[in-house]
Amino acid sequence: MKIDILETRNGITKLALSGRMDIEGAMAADMTFSIAAGANERLVVDLSDVTFMACLGLRTLMVSAKSMANKGGKMVLLNPQPNVEKVLETTGVSTTIPIVRDMSSAFALLGV
Repeated sequence: MKIDILETRNGITKLALSGRMDIEGAMAADMTFSIAAGANERLVVDLSDVTFMACLGLRTLMVSAKSMANKGGKMVLLNPQPNVEKVLETTGVSTTIPIVRDMSSAFALLGV
């Protein structure tokens, strides 16, 4: 799992993921997500290059989103591949963490 951290406009941080969010990928991403969720109020998670999402990957997303929500922050998921989006919708993650198709929509949801 590769994670690039980008600072965008108005204090929004974007985590661009690539690879598989399987057991190994989720374990590799956990620390980065914990730090990003703790240090930021608004986070965009770019899933466009994530090819697989397992339950531990879902856990990583949910724990970070809930941590952010507890301090008044918000996370959105950007442009997941169809198979990943199906997992997010089937498990109900998409009802907690909004899914958007482009950065303009992400900025709008995050109040920019």
